[in-house]
Amino acid sequence: MTQRREAVAPPIAEPITGKERLGDLTEPTEALAQFYRGLNSRDLDLLAQNWDQSNEATMDNPLGGIKRGWEEIRSVYERIFRGPGRLSVEFHDYTLHVSDSFFYPVGRERGRFESGSVALDLAIRTTRVFRRVGGGWRQVHHHGSIEDPAQLAAYQRVAGAALNQRKGEHACTRDSTGTRHPRAPTRRWRGSKDSW
Repeated sequence: MTQRREAVAPPIAEPITGKERLGDLTEPTEALAQFYRGLNSRDLDLLAQNWDQSNEATMDNPLGGIKRGWEEIRSVYERIFRGPGRLSVEFHDYTLHVSDSFFYPVGRERGRFESGSVALDLAIRTTRVFRRVGGGWRQVHHHGSIEDPAQLAAYQRVAGAALNQRKGEHACTRDSTGTRHPRAPTRRWRGSKDSW
């Protein structure tokens, strides 16, 4: 017995860069363009307009880990935008799945992260979910995965350091009041219980 399979729409080749006409944001591609414009121009207000402001919003990415609620998500973008590194990303090779109340694009991001003399090319598998709010769309979920382990490690090392350090500062942690404290040195295990 042969199983019936529905045809899958071919991927859309034209990338979304954020430079597209935004219009009235009723079209899914306009909502995507709004997000990438906000990200690439470091515009936190534009990202706030794009994301759902509720605690239902979630994000899972290589730098921020899992974040729940707009305030946690916002903090990741604030760190990216305040840091010395520059991020530029476009969305390509994607399919767009649309219903009356939500849509989700599934595709790839390609981009570049530059910090000081270091530049990394990025290739990220990406899914976003938007739901209809009023007459427009609000992002409620993002998942991004860097599939090349070496690229992931390099990005986390370089971008993570750039996000956690300002010029002249050493790595630190913050307590619940936001006060900065020097991070304790990391001890590396050398292979046996007595080999620290």
